[in-house]
Amino acid sequence: MWRSSLLRGAACILQVATPRFLPQRHFSSPMFRLLTQRLLHNPVGASCGLRFGGAGYLLAHSGTRAYKKDAKSTLEFPVSPISVTDIKQYLRSKDIPFHDGYSCLHVQSIFMHTASRKDRFSLFIDKTTGQFLCKDTLVEGSWEDLQDCLEVMQKEEQDFLSPHVLLGYPESVEEQEETERELREVQRIWSSSVPLSDVPEDEAQLIKTMFQITKVSNATLKKFGVRLFKPTKSLVFPWFGGPDSTLKGVKLLSAQSTDTEKVIYNEATVPKCSSYYNLFGLPLVGRMDSEVVLTGHELDTMAVSQATGLPSVALPRGVSCLPPILLPYLEQFKRVTLWLGDDMRSWEASKIFSRKLGLRRCSLVRPGEYRPCPMDALARGKNLSHIIKASIPAAHKSIVSFKQLREDVYGELVNTEQVAGVKWGRFPQLNKILKGHRKGELTVFTGPTGSGKTTFISEMALDLCMQGVNTLWGSFEINNVRLAKIMLTQFAMQRLEENLEQTVLDTMQHAVYLYDINHVIIDNLQFMMGQENLSVDKFAVQDHIIGAFRKFATNTSCHVTLIIHPRKEEDDRELQTASIFGSAKASQEADNVLILQEKKLVTCAGRRSLQVTKNRFDGDVGIFPLDFIKTSLTFSAPIKVKHKLRKVTAKQENEEVEGYEVAVKTEEVKKEKTEKAAKTIKTPRSVKNPATGNETTQNQSMLRTHVA
Repeated sequence: MWRSSLLRGAACILQVATPRFLPQRHFSSPMFRLLTQRLLHNPVGASCGLRFGGAGYLLAHSGTRAYKKDAKSTLEFPVSPISVTDIKQYLRSKDIPFHDGYSCLHVQSIFMHTASRKDRFSLFIDKTTGQFLCKDTLVEGSWEDLQDCLEVMQKEEQDFLSPHVLLGYPESVEEQEETERELREVQRIWSSSVPLSDVPEDEAQLIKTMFQITKVSNATLKKFGVRLFKPTKSLVFPWFGGPDSTLKGVKLLSAQSTDTEKVIYNEATVPKCSSYYNLFGLPLVGRMDSEVVLTGHELDTMAVSQATGLPSVALPRGVSCLPPILLPYLEQFKRVTLWLGDDMRSWEASKIFSRKLGLRRCSLVRPGEYRPCPMDALARGKNLSHIIKASIPAAHKSIVSFKQLREDVYGELVNTEQVAGVKWGRFPQLNKILKGHRKGELTVFTGPTGSGKTTFISEMALDLCMQGVNTLWGSFEINNVRLAKIMLTQFAMQRLEENLEQTVLDTMQHAVYLYDINHVIIDNLQFMMGQENLSVDKFAVQDHIIGAFRKFATNTSCHVTLIIHPRKEEDDRELQTASIFGSAKASQEADNVLILQEKKLVTCAGRRSLQVTKNRFDGDVGIFPLDFIKTSLTFSAPIKVKHKLRKVTAKQENEEVEGYEVAVKTEEVKKEKTEKAAKTIKTPRSVKNPATGNETTQNQSMLRTHVA
């Protein structure tokens, strides 16, 4: 905890300053002894202030708190990579027995008295990150924290440690006030709401119709403790957690009907989403239950429970993320069925989450016409038990049966729009060419120096983020404060000043596991490589890095966008696929190649356009103009302007783009050519007739000849 506290203070600086990692700090023996004495012998209510010389960080604390902060209080990037083999070797060296679970190692809790432990293995260590959680005391921390605690126990010759060793780090005054405010808000909402089962029958039926849960019985609603918050006509789902099952938070669900009679649900959580870790339905699961159905929504959980009687829990953030802090609560189950929804995004999330949970125990319900989401299946009168039994095992990713392959092909044929990926809202022309943003692909993006590559990719990433695509930005060229300011300006679509006055791959892997990142941006490859490889073949180094990114994108089903500067070209020449710096490895490995073209003009700002020269999804390539709005730093105009793309045959650019068609000539360009042609019509030339001596125009002469 002591190392994490120091590094946590530095992490905030690193996130807004430089992407380099802080080296792991090891305490000398006197410093370690001083810290252990303070932590073990200071009273719980005593304040603690530590200053580390040289670092310049002051960790001043006063007061206490009931629980350690949730995941936000732990270190959020890997200090040093840890493997499950290292964890097992360390535990064996300390003679600590453990059980090898699905996603965690199970250890007897060192924060409970020896007599209370018995044979309870209630401390869980994540095999991937080393994070630990004691379910009995709610103590959690990093692998370094656990190592420090074990070292303290060994030096002090103690059999256990008090939970207050880690829980005793108080929050700041601002954090305490925020926590207390959220708890008061939770209690206010919960006390002001009424059980839905106690609402008068007519009103209850109206609410059920509005939320499309008419098939859910009052007994099920009462069983799960669902309430109605009348001021906003919202359903209230409680979060009971901790050893004493206290109320820790609530989720409010409101419903809104559309013109197509489709219901759109809006969610709000207290506390905020980043601190909301509620596995809805978990208090109803027995200790001896060995099977569970994992859903993406609270309503689906109630439907499964009512129709099948099986234990069922809902993920707090749906299909967007499975927080690793929740994995220990799912370790007891030998079979986990993932039924997250009825679209392709839910299906992709099921496959990703099954890797976290352990492939050998997971089964997946494939979305389809006869397998809708659980609530829809209940409303249609389908047999939910039969659907769950027909789920397919999440077998090894390299072994695919013909039945699974047939289902995959059929699923792509009937869900062509979803298979194409997430559509851009600000770049409809890009949707016409690339069809969408898909997981597991590698995109190479290039453009002239100063043409706005970072600004454009920033807006593209922001567009996807607003549609639920979790994005990790690896910035090696522009600092994070500047990047955040650009994104905020693009998000507001106006100028803010006028209104408000270890390794990259390790970090990517860690972020994908921890936050289920779907999109990683590297800006840019040359800056990331640095200057330390000048003594070796830089092209070979670049090819190796690109190959690693390609493998990462495929193995993690994460889209990687790689910005690469082009090689030096003449100003009057347009960039081509061959203009990408380095060898042909980049364009060969890439699924998509995007080029930001800039035609420089002397009298005014240059014209920019986005050209797609490679599209492995369906082969369509093309080009469309971009209008840069300086006030909002966006390339997409607030008012959408339709540009009609026309396919024409292009000359062979190189081996990479041979056979592709290039869409060129927008209506604007055609109009300019028409006007230019009208101005350059030649005046009829006068000629002298030798027979009469009169002058006639050439056109008149031709007309007379034709008439004759």
